[in-house]
Amino acid sequence: MKLKQYIFFGGILTTLLFASCANRGQGPQGGLRDSIPPVVLKETPLNGTLNFIGKEIVVQFDEYIQLDDVQKNVLISPPQQTPPEVKAIGKKLSVVFQEDLIDSTTYTLDFGPAICDYNEKVPLEGYVFSFSTGDVIDSLSIAGRLYDASTLNPKAGILIGVHRNLDDSAFQTIPFTRITRSDSEGNFVMHNLQPGTYRIYALDDISRDYLYQPGEALAFADSLVVPYCTREIHTDTIWYDTLGINTLNGDTMFTRIIDSTYTHVVTHFYPDSLILWCFDETKQRHYFQGVRREEQHAFTLIFSTAKDSLPKIRALRPSEVDSLANDSAWIDFLPYSMLQASPNKDTLTYWLTDSLVIAMDSIYFEMEHMVTDSLYNLVPQVDTLLAVYRRPRMSEKARESYERNKRNRKLELQTNASSKFEIYDTIRVKADFPIDSIRDDMFHLWQKKDNLLLPITISMEKNDSMGMEVYLLAVLQPEANYQLKIDSAACIDIYGVANDSTEVSLKVKSKEEYSSLTVKMTTYDSLARIQLLNDKDEVVRELPASPEGTTFEYLAPTTFYLRLYIDQNNDNEWTTGDWLLKRQPEPIYYFPKKLKLRANWDFEENFDHLAIPRTNSKPKALAGKDNKNKR
Repeated sequence: MKLKQYIFFGGILTTLLFASCANRGQGPQGGLRDSIPPVVLKETPLNGTLNFIGKEIVVQFDEYIQLDDVQKNVLISPPQQTPPEVKAIGKKLSVVFQEDLIDSTTYTLDFGPAICDYNEKVPLEGYVFSFSTGDVIDSLSIAGRLYDASTLNPKAGILIGVHRNLDDSAFQTIPFTRITRSDSEGNFVMHNLQPGTYRIYALDDISRDYLYQPGEALAFADSLVVPYCTREIHTDTIWYDTLGINTLNGDTMFTRIIDSTYTHVVTHFYPDSLILWCFDETKQRHYFQGVRREEQHAFTLIFSTAKDSLPKIRALRPSEVDSLANDSAWIDFLPYSMLQASPNKDTLTYWLTDSLVIAMDSIYFEMEHMVTDSLYNLVPQVDTLLAVYRRPRMSEKARESYERNKRNRKLELQTNASSKFEIYDTIRVKADFPIDSIRDDMFHLWQKKDNLLLPITISMEKNDSMGMEVYLLAVLQPEANYQLKIDSAACIDIYGVANDSTEVSLKVKSKEEYSSLTVKMTTYDSLARIQLLNDKDEVVRELPASPEGTTFEYLAPTTFYLRLYIDQNNDNEWTTGDWLLKRQPEPIYYFPKKLKLRANWDFEENFDHLAIPRTNSKPKALAGKDNKNKR
């Protein structure tokens, strides 16, 4: 039998050789890509060395190596203020310590994916080098997984640290006792721990000092961690494969047969399934982002976050900024401006009301405002700013037309009225300049019915302080046609410019074009709030849970997803964690399936949020989506 096999394979080899000789005109093909990572040949000192007193570690590999992002990928535990010098020299890896090592301490060098082969950059994953400056190597370990608390996505590349010091202040004042980092799936393993009791944290260590700074993402466990190990007996089965011929059809087939079983003792380290929930605190850094003057009539100040108080502004003469500047045409713009603030005061727009001020291309001013310092305290800061209007480049003819249009400008009004108007929507009218006066009686709405126009009562509500957007409130009927008319001069802006007459049609969609969805909690929680999500993991609708079921009406016939959170502080919004208050983020649960709705159909789903671990509940279609409860 063996002789026949040799003859068979010999024939194939001969055929391949002749085929390759016949194809002489074809150039070199390059060969297969190297997918094998570097192999360790020698370690000096040996991995696991005791009583180490040297300054350098050298590792010899079987091929030339390179290092990828040492600062990010290489971790030494316990951490050092001055990290070691890590270099690739040909086929060698050199680690030279820059500061003295602690006596009787186990050190761990976790290289992550940093070590790669020179040509294909294939990483050597999971290479860890340990040694001790004492006569024993600490051998306990813990493992777990890190998740984003707001999205339930695994959190990669985050520092995981433990403290032997159990005081709360240690997180901010003492570097971690030992560290590791979460991998691409959020998993982490921390090696070489001493017996004892620890507090465990996750930290997005932006400052790279192994200390928590306000503003850095973090996670913490509510309970203490006590690592331990057990000896467990495992039984394994050894199989071997046989090659045979199926007697029915003559096909070749493999058969697995039990060869033997054996039992052996293994060491298992615990805890091995810790779960940490990473979150961003509500604290945000306050800083000034910039000034913008895209239109001649206004300039805008942009801040990083909401302002508790408005900045103090003082107009500057050009000479206060530049000694060569001319003061002759200087005008203080502050008495001739109107402030428009966004709802949370992170964007401030100053509308200029004097023609001479508007004509100034450059406006100088001093601004005093509050910023966050390195200790996360709010302190005053004074900035000198220049708001510049850059005139658009155009030909002389185009400029004449541009200036003529400016002189003959009309206040432009835009509306959301359309032929597919949503039943639940509100008619909105938006102006391109701040409104000084508005006439309610010059807004008209009629329902078209049997060639008649039936007047509809409307009321008006301003959406902002400057009246640039107003809501027209009216009771609209499904599948009905309407006509909206705004008379000329119904609105006059702060520059005395009025609108032209505007007339638009709208048609409300029918109920049959929508779906409805009722969600019933299998285990009802009065604090639960249910969120309807789109395929980007964005919140579309949100309602409080009801014991009879929570119903979302007038939904588009498309695909949706569900999740809920437990509103523990009852403020009608998802609340992140707070380390100082020892408060975890409010728990989030996903409904594991997608919901495909159809028009003119009522759907009902039972949501058992406790049926499966919330770490496994997020649908695969939303995996990696990171919209953090945006509404």
